[in-house]
Amino acid sequence: MIDEILQRLNLPKGAYLVGGCVRDHLLDGSFGEDIDIVVDGDAAALVSALWAEKRVDAPPEFYPRFGTALVRVDGLHIEFASARKESYDQTSRKPDTHRATLEEDMLRRDFTVNALMMDPHDRQIIDLLGAGLSDLHNKILRTPVAPDQTFFDDPLRMLRAVRFKHRLGFEFADGLAESIRSHADRLEIISADRIRDELTKMLLHPTADDALRDLLDLGLLVKFAPELAALKGVEQGRHHTVDAWDHTLKVVKAAWSSDLVLTLAALTHDIGKPQTRSVGKDGRTHFFGHERVGAKIAADTLTRLNFGRSMAGTVAQLVRLHMRLGKQDVCTPKALRRLAKEAGEDLPRLLDLMEADGKGGKATAPRVDIPWVREQFEAVLAKTPLESLKSPLTGDEIIAEFSLDQGPKVGRIMEKLEKQVIEGKLDPFDKSAAIEAARRLIGS
Repeated sequence: MIDEILQRLNLPKGAYLVGGCVRDHLLDGSFGEDIDIVVDGDAAALVSALWAEKRVDAPPEFYPRFGTALVRVDGLHIEFASARKESYDQTSRKPDTHRATLEEDMLRRDFTVNALMMDPHDRQIIDLLGAGLSDLHNKILRTPVAPDQTFFDDPLRMLRAVRFKHRLGFEFADGLAESIRSHADRLEIISADRIRDELTKMLLHPTADDALRDLLDLGLLVKFAPELAALKGVEQGRHHTVDAWDHTLKVVKAAWSSDLVLTLAALTHDIGKPQTRSVGKDGRTHFFGHERVGAKIAADTLTRLNFGRSMAGTVAQLVRLHMRLGKQDVCTPKALRRLAKEAGEDLPRLLDLMEADGKGGKATAPRVDIPWVREQFEAVLAKTPLESLKSPLTGDEIIAEFSLDQGPKVGRIMEKLEKQVIEGKLDPFDKSAAIEAARRLIGS
């Protein structure tokens, strides 16, 4: 596909593919979904000409402050940028830009492996800094200039360093980790949206647990999620072999999937433990109510990081419910129906979270056999499907049958009928029995 796009664009001399698309092509043959092109000249003028010649699909978007323009070609985003150098105000990661040589442009990039160019015509790789190809071969993440300058100018690069390290399987160059630690405070100038985006990319990769470990060790996590960093060192007592933080990482690893909600739930499921830890007279460690406290903390943390109220609410619900099946002997049909009603369509996620929690470095066997619980749920919900766990009678039906006025009394009757369904005392499909049950409720 990239061949057809490049042929269609027919880029002039002085325009080169650059950055992640070149890096990924050298690593695995792909170019990714976003293509960057650096222009030794006026990128805006080039893009305007491409639009005039109908070589791009829609009017370009121009960003004069940064000397860039964005176009779409055959569904791909392509960003053109004039070669530039940057100067930063210490209170912002948005630079002032000035025209520069291609070499100066490569020096202002985040890492040497992202400062490689490719000629679009003969596919020749151009390594102006003389380090990108060797660092790519040796799997080293190195900044083009001193890391202190790179991370001070744009602190978001510290999060990108962690992401690239684990996504690409690279190692930090000497001094890079120390530089990140010394500039971690600079994250305060980064917006929540940017932090969320980088964190999301880490969590959606199978190495999420290792990336999280680095975020804590490098002093970054405490800057944007101190509630999670507080899990480090929280001793959990005889049922666990590791502290609350290492347990969390094990649960993230066990639960990991492409489902961001599930991974966030695994990450925050014990976030309430630091606030609820206590030691009884018998010397045992307890975390009474940590799931309830943790649900609120998880919702607040994810909302602050702009994950959205809906996602934050779903994660909080999973956190609140993750201890509901604490012991095998409480998994009665009534308890399972009640939990299914509360969890709703997130029941599969909740069971995945519970199963991962049981694998998270516990010294004793899980008190609930989740595969067995899944079978019990399947049997219970076969008789009373999730959508049937409600009052068999609607409000209108109750009003018509008993000549009642609309009001809270009708709602209370429906709630009690639903409760009887969940407790197994009322068949959700038997309206006649429901009418008699409602009659008894009204009479009492």
